Amino acid sequence: MNMPSDDLEPRQFVTDDIDAALELNNANTPSVGELDRASLEYLVEHSLYSFAIGSTTLHGFCITFAPGAPYTSVNYQWFSRKYSDFVYLDRIVVRESMRNKSLGAKLYAAIESRMIQDRCAPLLTCEVNLKPPNHGSIRFHQRIGFREVGRQDSKPGLTVSMLAKMIG
Repeated sequence: MNMPSDDLEPRQFVTDDIDAALELNNANTPSVGELDRASLEYLVEHSLYSFAIGSTTLHGFCITFAPGAPYTSVNYQWFSRKYSDFVYLDRIVVRESMRNKSLGAKLYAAIESRMIQDRCAPLLTCEVNLKPPNHGSIRFHQRIGFREVGRQDSKPGLTVSMLAKMIG
């Protein structure tokens, strides 16, 4: 299947992406938390940066937040207590059939590029599931320069590694 190369480049997330992003998100639990439409719309509305990949088919997306966002995620709150200047990557999802094609790396690169361009925070943060383990995500984040800055039990049965990467 040949796709136009620009179909595999990050672009701004738009309202028309909501339904496909919701389906993609919920197909990837527990790696990411399940959402309903209103919750996803809220996240996108209050995000700092939201990117998507794909035009006719949504191949992936990500959502980030700046400090002070009206977001109650326990993981976001953990970073908010620890750092005053950061960008929090709340979720990144890539369609299973499109994995190992560098789409995740392209989404991260888009976030980092915007952080540098906007001269916002020097630190990109996120978390990865340790229990249940998300081995692919753990390896990916290590490979692109993230380091563990803490751990927390986000909810019963869910332990996460809190990760950070200096940008710029």
